[in-house]
Formats: sequence, C-alpha cells, structure tokens
Amino acid sequence: MAMKNYRQFLFLLVAVVSVGFVSIVFVLQWVLYFKEGLAWDGGLAEFNWHPVLIVTGFIFIQGIAILVYRLPWTWKCSKLMMKFIHAGLNILAFAFAAISLVAVFDFHNAASIPNMYSLHSWLGLTAVILYGLQIALGLCVYLVPIIPESMRAVFMPVHVYSGLLIFTSVIATALMGITEKLIFGLKNPKYKDSPPEATFVNFLGVLIMVFGALVIWIVTCPAWKRPNEQLLSSQPTSGGDATRTMGGTVLSICSTTDWNDPEANCDTRKRNNKPDQSGQRSTV
Repeated sequence: MAMKNYRQFLFLLVAVVSVGFVSIVFVLQWVLYFKEGLAWDGGLAEFNWHPVLIVTGFIFIQGIAILVYRLPWTWKCSKLMMKFIHAGLNILAFAFAAISLVAVFDFHNAASIPNMYSLHSWLGLTAVILYGLQIALGLCVYLVPIIPESMRAVFMPVHVYSGLLIFTSVIATALMGITEKLIFGLKNPKYKDSPPEATFVNFLGVLIMVFGALVIWIVTCPAWKRPNEQLLSSQPTSGGDATRTMGGTVLSICSTTDWNDPEANCDTRKRNNKPDQSGQRSTV
C-alpha cells in the first residue's frame, strides 16, 4: 500500500534521525570535552551521565518509539509485533531515564546538595513517573489478551495524547535543565558572557527542540497513519488471497486479518457486507 507524500515523509524521517544522532554527539562532546567526562564515582563525572542518558534515551529513543507505527516498511508486519517493538523501545527509554535519576541523586547526596528544590527537578521526576504509568497501562491494555476491544478503543485517544504530552514535557524539562546547568556550572567566564561552552550547549538545546518538532509533525500527520488493513503489493499466492487488477497491476489483499486491531476487523466486516454494483453482497 502506497503512502501519501512518501518523499516528504522520507525526508522528514531522515531529518529526525539525523538531528537525533547529532544531538547525542553534541551531549557527549559537552560532557567529554567541556566537562569532567563520564564515571560512576559520586562526583561531577557521575552527574554527567544524567544529560547523556536523558538525551539518548528519554528523548531520542522515546521519539523513535513514537514513530515506529508510521514506518511504511513495517506495515506488512503484524500489529502485535509492532506493539512489542513500541513497548520495548519505551521500556528501554524508561530504563535510561531511571538510571539518569540515580546518577543525579547519587551526586547530590555525595556533595551534600539538596534534592528536588528546582522546577526542573519537579517536572523531571513527574515526567518519569507519568512515563512509567503510561508504559504500565499500555502493556496492560494492549498486550493482555483478556482486555475487551471496546476498552482498548476507548483508551487509545488517552494513550496517544498522554504519550505526546509526556514527550513534549521531557523536551521542555531538558531545556530547562541545560540552562540551569550552564548558569550554575559556568563561573569564569559566566553564562551571560557567552563562552564557547555556553554557545555550544545552546545549539544542543536548539537541536533537541527541532528533533521534538519533527517527531510531532510526523506523528500528527493523518496521511502517514498506519492503515488498519495491510495491502501487500507482492506476487499473488495460490490460495486464500483476493486479487484484483487495476491498470495491469495486481493488488493482493492479505488473507490473514490482524485480530489485535479492532478497527481493522470493523472495517473488514463493513466492506464484506457492502453490496457490489450488481446489488448482491460480496462473499469475499
């Protein structure tokens, strides 16, 4: 099945992956060149794991997890497999975020710095907690077979909205944290004097914002939504497939319905019960 505006989608997908990778390179360059590097010793080098893991996991991997359903190359895969991939990436991103919090609290406790006093810390911890609840509810609702399809359909708008809300909140919180770190960390010269580190990290913040904007653009475009029924443009099989010829091209409809998608089943039933041009109902 052809995707509408495929070239535009491909361009934006390459852009979002490229910007995400460059953001990871920037945050690594920041902590390895301008800061004390990476270690797990309770010092500043341990704190540096926080921005690295947040940008890599909580932002980049979470963004990719949001986009997996939009990839046209996966439309032939079963919906259940895509659910496992989506859930696996989100769990990985949550693990990165949790480890980054451990690094922050460990550093603060070793340096006798108070915890949870800034707005950045309040929003950051809230985002991690909500993200964990989002994953837990998603696993229960969409991967537990006994959950009725009606409940899944009702919960879907909430799941989508809360996912995007958490993603944008994480980006906003990360930008707050970057600014906070520069203000507290730059002494001579100070942040207001625009030293090279400040300029470099400001560009990192711009990259993170662009990455988030591209992800939201792709995921909110209706034309790029995963179809409810997969149309395979492969060679016709010997049995079980319904084929039709349009302009000399044979289109093959997958004979196995994705029973994990209630919308797909509903669309299939409606189409099968729709009268054809001769006034009779199709039995395909």
